[in-house]
Amino acid sequence: MDTVTIRQAIARAKLRERQTGYLAAMLHQRAQTLHKAIQLPAQNTVPTLLHFIIRYVEHVPEYLDALIGIGASLGIEDITDPVLAISNEFFVQPPSLLNGHEGLQALMDEAYLAHRLIEAVNDRCCSERDALIPMDMTRSNLIIHHLIGEPFANQLDEAVELIVDNLEQRDYFFVPLSVARIPDGAAKVYWEKELERWPCLTDTLVVDLLLGESNRSQFVH
Repeated sequence: MDTVTIRQAIARAKLRERQTGYLAAMLHQRAQTLHKAIQLPAQNTVPTLLHFIIRYVEHVPEYLDALIGIGASLGIEDITDPVLAISNEFFVQPPSLLNGHEGLQALMDEAYLAHRLIEAVNDRCCSERDALIPMDMTRSNLIIHHLIGEPFANQLDEAVELIVDNLEQRDYFFVPLSVARIPDGAAKVYWEKELERWPCLTDTLVVDLLLGESNRSQFVH
């Protein structure tokens, strides 16, 4: 597979947002009630959030391109291909759960599903070996979770959990023997040349999520 279709969908959504301002209007309302752990600049709050969301969405094809490279380089396509196929399907044929969502709002939901799936795969791989993608998207995922809003974001989380459970039952990429084929440190070495392209979103934008142990439990329900 390639990520051309996803990138084209992102380009169309960005153009539509410039024409309609639909997501910006939603963010204007949502910014008034954001969790206190999300620190925003006093000025240009909505443009900052909008830029954050766009970069979050654009990270998906970048991550998938990297997974394609990792799979081919390490000979582990049987591990990476299911992640690629499902993440691509989120954009090409979104689940019915997203019916009625359009433009950048829909892509934010689809990107959240993809990032959460990658996060789940990393967690399971880390229990056996190195993460396939040695990037911590926890803070960014939590910000997007809150921007999407509950209870819908929780429904998206539940959808990812069902997908992961199904893949595990079908012995796809969580089989210890398959993961053990990844040489120690191999994925990390591959990413050392790529990490500059994917700095953590909350380190590059004027949005910071203060995740101390005291407010983590308040933020995550």
